[in-house]
Amino acid sequence: MLFEPRSGRLTAWGNALLAGLVSPDEAVLSIVGEDAVHRVAGLPGESGPVGLTLALGRMRTLGVSGLRVALPAPGHPLGLSGPPEFNARALDAEEAVVAVGAALGLVPEVIEAGPAGDVHVEVVWHVLPVREAPPADVPSLGEAERELAEALREATVVLTRLDVAGSGPVADAALSAYRARAEAGREVLAPGYPPRAVRVLSMAQRVDLMVSLAYENGHGGAVAASEMAARAEALRPVERVARRALVAAYNAAVEERERG
Repeated sequence: MLFEPRSGRLTAWGNALLAGLVSPDEAVLSIVGEDAVHRVAGLPGESGPVGLTLALGRMRTLGVSGLRVALPAPGHPLGLSGPPEFNARALDAEEAVVAVGAALGLVPEVIEAGPAGDVHVEVVWHVLPVREAPPADVPSLGEAERELAEALREATVVLTRLDVAGSGPVADAALSAYRARAEAGREVLAPGYPPRAVRVLSMAQRVDLMVSLAYENGHGGAVAASEMAARAEALRPVERVARRALVAAYNAAVEERERG
């Protein structure tokens, strides 16, 4: 899973733009990030793909008042509400954005182009109809925060016992880079988000980083098949909790606005 999914950036900065808290240029720059370009295809009223600035303006005229993120995984349709075609596309991409106020969803297609060493990334957001229904399995910020605290304790204990918790120079470098990024610009979310959402997102990203390092750093001391199975079993619920918390944090601006 990505520490900062593209759907999260689109949701956060799209919400800030729709709330009038940032300019279109600032929102688009933040959404695109290090990618080369983002376009939106299949938008009602447009005959072909359009740029993000035009797309976000068009979505507003279509009645979109906010955006929610979905981060589904096999067996866990987190943030989705159907129909099956949209759910399948979102599951394949492992992320999606669902509009509030219009029955539209956006699924990213990531395209890499260019020679080795000079690869640039283009993203096409495909717009599809969605079912207007409560999203699946999305916790409140309070629930997400409690789940994360428990998951972080359990993950640390289990992964340390299995000798696969992030240790060594690669893991230390990744953790240092994460901390530096978090300290450099506390804009892990866009303007308009409550402080608790920022805190929950930061915790979720840290848990997500631990899980990714455990998967990427080889088997560590878990060389036996039984130990490898134990590691996978330990990571599965932790990863699920981290994804639930990410969704809760990115959706907090809309949830808070709907509560009044």
